[in-house]
Amino acid sequence: MTQTNNDTHHDELQVQEYVEPEVFEQLIRYVKNGNREEFRDIFLRLHDYDQAQLFEILYPENKRKISQILTPDEFADLFEYMNVDNQKEALEYLPDSYLAEVFSELADDDVVDLLQGFKPEEQEDILDRMHLEDRIDIEAILSHAPETAGSIMTTELIRVHESDTADEVIQQMRQIGRQSETIYYIYVVNEHDQLTGVVSLRDVLLSPGNEVIRNVMNTQPEFVETSVDQEEVAKVIQDYDLLAIPVVNQSRQLVGIVTVDDVMDIIQDEMEEDFRKFSGISGDDDDSADKSILNMTKQRVPWIIILILLGLGSASLISAYEETLAQVVALASFMPIILDSAGNVGTQSLAVSVRRITLAEESDEPFIKLVLREFLSGILMGLASAVTIGIIAFVMYQNIILSFIVGVSLLITLSIATVVGCVVPTLFNAIGIDPAVASGPFITTICDGFALIMYFNLATNLLHLLS
Repeated sequence: MTQTNNDTHHDELQVQEYVEPEVFEQLIRYVKNGNREEFRDIFLRLHDYDQAQLFEILYPENKRKISQILTPDEFADLFEYMNVDNQKEALEYLPDSYLAEVFSELADDDVVDLLQGFKPEEQEDILDRMHLEDRIDIEAILSHAPETAGSIMTTELIRVHESDTADEVIQQMRQIGRQSETIYYIYVVNEHDQLTGVVSLRDVLLSPGNEVIRNVMNTQPEFVETSVDQEEVAKVIQDYDLLAIPVVNQSRQLVGIVTVDDVMDIIQDEMEEDFRKFSGISGDDDDSADKSILNMTKQRVPWIIILILLGLGSASLISAYEETLAQVVALASFMPIILDSAGNVGTQSLAVSVRRITLAEESDEPFIKLVLREFLSGILMGLASAVTIGIIAFVMYQNIILSFIVGVSLLITLSIATVVGCVVPTLFNAIGIDPAVASGPFITTICDGFALIMYFNLATNLLHLLS
């Protein structure tokens, strides 16, 4: 029994990578034996990420002891570094009174992120564990439309009145700075709580103590309204190189801020979402552990059917050239190479185009020049591929005409595939269709169809020489 426990314990230690296993092993012994002070002495020196990793590998009975070892604010620091699954586990093992204090210490946006991973009835259960004032703030954020500035903001910030002096602002920072998401920006409001400016911590510290903030602040701050899409928020922060951006309501009253770490999460989520769409996968198809097999199938079947229907077009093209294939069976040997190459090159061009559209990259270069550049790139790739496949075809079949047909077909096909991969997503975007969703299957079908027509037409016209 003891041996089994040690083996499992050793395996679990392999989870972490950045701290010596002996350190984690020692900390686990301290938790198990109730050595509170010895545990705290080492544990609190670790980075929050490493602390979260240790909590993840603790046995359930040891996780329950954490509330007796760490204060709520100490646990809140490592809670932010846990993934959603481990956060859910923590809710099971820790007492409600302890969690209520933890939620008070967490940033509002982190609590909202946690709640969004639960069903509505489960969210209500978690909200019931919070202090009333914390619950009111969280419910206010949850009331905003998903994926907007209001839904990702935090209300924990430092706001001062424009008539306050530098000394008064510094005094406020000492009192409430620990509860603020960031102290590098201080937001200035008027008597109606409307945003009138922003001042950096540096400017406050370097100003005379009796200097009125109105005279120091930037009176033209960048801000977004609560209804602005989160991607636009990310773009503004990125464009202006901000650490945080204030969020206001329709009356320009300051209601919160969005920080750069939230933007990084948004960019990552949007990239993953675009990748799933690009692959024809539903947005929540791959990350819902309790989703039924039937629901997963329903989400994937439409794309499979679309691809089958589009593939029928390629099948009908092949059947139209049965006579040519019957006379020169060797033509069939190179069909997969030509079709796969066309699809791959078209998809590569598509990926570049979708990235340009998604990131809204601005360029003074006209669109026709972008297309021409892709076309020239396709010609160069086509030439290299044509020479290679032409030599291989000649070695295999000792037929210079067959080599010519395969090589020229691949050259023209790859040249056109790059143009198709560039133009189609741009056209879809122009008419309001998400290019990441729709472009892939259509580009593959168009490239396949063009490749087959080009290949078999050329072969048919030169059939007398092949025979």
